[in-house]
Amino acid sequence: MVLEKPIIIDCRDHLHGRLCSIVAKELLAGQKIILVRCEEMVISGSLVRNQTKYAQFRNKRMNTNPRKGPFHFRSPARMVWRTIRGMVHQKTARGQAAIGRLSTFEGIPHPYDKMKRKVIPAALRVVRLKPGRKYTNMGELANSVGWKHKELVDKLEDKRRAKSDVYFQKKKAAGALKAKAEEAAAGDLAKINETLAAAGY
Repeated sequence: MVLEKPIIIDCRDHLHGRLCSIVAKELLAGQKIILVRCEEMVISGSLVRNQTKYAQFRNKRMNTNPRKGPFHFRSPARMVWRTIRGMVHQKTARGQAAIGRLSTFEGIPHPYDKMKRKVIPAALRVVRLKPGRKYTNMGELANSVGWKHKELVDKLEDKRRAKSDVYFQKKKAAGALKAKAEEAAAGDLAKINETLAAAGY
């Protein structure tokens, strides 16, 4: 059962753990959620600290056959997906259904670049993290542990931003023209209303 249409969340400048916990609760409640720009999410602590922690995490492996898992993902979208998977108790049917309602992406791919995206104020870095504290960009961390597509995602995002800027300028110009037309027509409408009032209509 899906509660309403999917919610698209722009992860830029959100704290990783805060956002994941909020998303996990929504998924368990039956909401479908799409996370975009996962590489722009941030983790508290310096890059060196987070690299050390991730290196320790990558050492955790199966003693007899490491190919059977656990699998340590290198792309930001899969890192986020795995964090949320751990929060929805995925070994139950309810948890499996919840994780099935989640989609995560680097950048903003085609259908979602034309849709309204939301932010979660309770998970924003500027709200939750004390000023002056160090933080790490997920894309930089992923790049340092072996993710190979940072440059490609950055290039595609630049193209998307250029296209959206052109669209916004057109929309702004159309809005200005509409306002001008309404202003010009306001005087004529007032005259028509006066004439009708005088005629008793």
